[in-house]
Amino acid sequence: MPHQKSPWPLSVHVFSWSILLLLAALLVLITLPASTRDFWDGWRESHGLRNPSYTEQIFISEIIRTRANTWSNLSYILVGLYAIALSLHDRRQPITAASGYVVQTPVMSLTFGVACCILGLGSGLFHASLTRIGQQIDVAAMYMPLLTLCAVNLGRWLPASFNMRQRLFPCWIPLLILVAVCSVMLFVYKWSMSSVVVLSSLIALVGVSIVADQFRNSRQLNLGWVLLSFTLLVAAVACRELDIARRFSSPQSWLQGHALWHICTSLSLASIYVYYRSETITSGTIHSD
Repeated sequence: MPHQKSPWPLSVHVFSWSILLLLAALLVLITLPASTRDFWDGWRESHGLRNPSYTEQIFISEIIRTRANTWSNLSYILVGLYAIALSLHDRRQPITAASGYVVQTPVMSLTFGVACCILGLGSGLFHASLTRIGQQIDVAAMYMPLLTLCAVNLGRWLPASFNMRQRLFPCWIPLLILVAVCSVMLFVYKWSMSSVVVLSSLIALVGVSIVADQFRNSRQLNLGWVLLSFTLLVAAVACRELDIARRFSSPQSWLQGHALWHICTSLSLASIYVYYRSETITSGTIHSD
């Protein structure tokens, strides 16, 4: 595993896992009552309800219609909670010029964490309900962490603040407005564009920025995290494709290929986030929110 320069404090782990376990317990309680049977009646079905793309068995009359593919989305939420916890931790620490942009700008970690949590909730909603609106939220939510990473990369190249009428205006504000606007537009126009094209384009933009980092002598980052992220992404795609081809497991298995897609892609996002946290600036300015 790539080397992390300083261990995260215990409070970060306690915060993340405590909230995750509370959320999991809440979801279990929600799914227990008998009144949840036929919960999704009246909702517009997605194509995947009657003609499933994935292998897992569908329980049409239950509140969680696909179990492994639903619960595995907690992995995105856990990644998001860690990013949120780290943003709170970074705010309490003294800012140093040597710290990277993400550490110097905790609001970016907060945004990335919220984006991952929305992804987990949106994807979980889709796989639990197999409804059309759930699918729309799921796909649109996939873009949000990548849009945030694109904003991080823009912020790393731009000055920390703009001077407007003799007042400093933080650069991260228009960047996050851009993330919000793009997220809304991609949700609204989800059905008129290819999710594969959009996702591939966003991943390519992050990849180009990583290549560009290798030519910046003023900044050092641990490339091992990128290699880990790429490996996990390849594994995720392999699991997903095997699942679609019905070659990964049986429909009744607790281990599903698409569930592993969720877990591997969440770990891939976590790895690329830690890559940016590993940044050390040897010359430059402090980016503070």
